Amino acid sequence: MSSLTRSLPLVVALLTLLLFPLFGSSFYVGLVTRIIIIAIFAMSLDLLIGYTGLVSFGHAAFFGIGGYALAIAFQDASVIPLWQALPLSLLAAGLAALVIGWISIRTSGIYFIMITLALSQMFFYYFFESPRYGGDDGIFLFLKPVLMIGSEDILNLDNENNFYYFALSSLVLTYLFLVMILQAPFGKVIKAIKANEHRVRALGYSTNGYKLVSFVLAGTLAGLAGFLEGAHTGYINPAYMSWHESGVAIAIVILGGVGTLYGPIVGAFIIVLLQNFLPELTEHWQLLLGGIVISVVLFLPRGATSLFPRLLSLIRTEKGVPLSQEESTKVDTDG
Repeated sequence: MSSLTRSLPLVVALLTLLLFPLFGSSFYVGLVTRIIIIAIFAMSLDLLIGYTGLVSFGHAAFFGIGGYALAIAFQDASVIPLWQALPLSLLAAGLAALVIGWISIRTSGIYFIMITLALSQMFFYYFFESPRYGGDDGIFLFLKPVLMIGSEDILNLDNENNFYYFALSSLVLTYLFLVMILQAPFGKVIKAIKANEHRVRALGYSTNGYKLVSFVLAGTLAGLAGFLEGAHTGYINPAYMSWHESGVAIAIVILGGVGTLYGPIVGAFIIVLLQNFLPELTEHWQLLLGGIVISVVLFLPRGATSLFPRLLSLIRTEKGVPLSQEESTKVDTDG
């Protein structure tokens, strides 16, 4: 029953997203597409923070590199083949994550945070001060990737609905991929590393190797989000690599629920929707946004996604249905 209870909201949410373009206007389809892209980015960061215990303040570098790889390689192209552009962005982000990760994992705690921040800012300032790549103005991309077989156009992302479903498919595949990774022996080891790295090392595991693989996987998935962002907006600039973007991603993960995978998706919806609609209420909307985030952190320590099981547990308690030990612990922790 508990497994069904956890799965039901995910199934309902997926069905809603699948049907959304049928009744949503083009503006809102574009907005939800943007949210989906940010959700992939935040989900990749959750692999580090929630499961490996690595708090990276430079994760946005891989997001930006994924977008820049697309823009630089195909800036003057007459067509952008999807089967070439997507692997290129993933490879560029993955290689950058390999280099930064290889250096960073030799540190821990605050030192890890600072070194990931410093190395990512190097990428930021390189593109910011590089006239060859547009400097702070960034690069415009006037074409969207297409999937062609011969002369047949199979998938044209120039259509907003097509891009929406492509982004949604990327989100679902990313989620399933991470679930598979975390259920595998590799996932059990990185969870153990987060819990107690010294014991895992004492058991004979090369913890640095596992952390590096986790770092590269997270960076590559962030590159996927960057590719989608660049292809969707037709524009990429150094701001995508700044530490502010990494900070927003961390806030999204915490807001939705650390170590849940689906929590960052919920957090992305909350943050992006608030950023879009709060300015209509007041010019001091950022104070209001900060208050909402603080309230969620104070009253829902496990994130916004803990609200549903908490309400369900309260309803079952009112009806006299006994809670399992796991459910009772979660209610006590959140309450």
